[in-house]
Amino acid sequence: MRLSRFFIDAPLALGQHQLPEAQAHYIARVLRLGTGAALQLFDGSGQEYRGEIIEAGKKSVCVELREQVAGLAESGLRIHLGQGLSRGERMDWAIQKATELGVAQITPIISARCEVRLKDERADKRMSHWRQVAISACEQCGRSVLPVLQAPVELDEWLAQASAELKLVLHPLAEPLVSHARPGSLAFLIGPEGGLTDTEVGQAQAAGFQAARLGPRVLRTETAPVVALAVAQQLWGDF
Repeated sequence: MRLSRFFIDAPLALGQHQLPEAQAHYIARVLRLGTGAALQLFDGSGQEYRGEIIEAGKKSVCVELREQVAGLAESGLRIHLGQGLSRGERMDWAIQKATELGVAQITPIISARCEVRLKDERADKRMSHWRQVAISACEQCGRSVLPVLQAPVELDEWLAQASAELKLVLHPLAEPLVSHARPGSLAFLIGPEGGLTDTEVGQAQAAGFQAARLGPRVLRTETAPVVALAVAQQLWGDF
């Protein structure tokens, strides 16, 4: 039986640990795990820790970690996803599925057709929310390392900074993804709900990105990263 896994945002080691209040509440009050229940914790270092609950109250949970094991290996294909910023659940879905599919880094991209504009406090709240989406995805899928989640940036800034052996921008009138040679690292640019403009595609190509398509049908902004990452992992990664 698979152990329940929880991310702890602090360095872990063997021995006893008092869990943060949020995790304690979820474990004790929502999942109703009590004394003696086995669990597995990870802190994003790539290591996992197995143990059991030795004390469970309404607001506190104490665990004893007794075994350290190597976590799930990350994909050998390092993927940086530049995802066009989209509304609500669509962005959540893209981040969740990209995490499950082994992406190493995610940057929300602000482009001409973005319908979302984040500033100051609202941006901080969205970043915190997206990080929790990624954490929950790691807990579910077995990843031991969180993807790096960058703050939203303008497209031209990201194009100037993106570094990878192969850089691709999805476009419906391009060569298939399979036509490219195997890279060691990959940067994917995917447009927002309205897509990238022709000018933006040209900017990406001028910055070293090559156009690639996934098939004959135009995919939604939240579907495109799922398909693109799955195909890339099948061709060049750990699928």
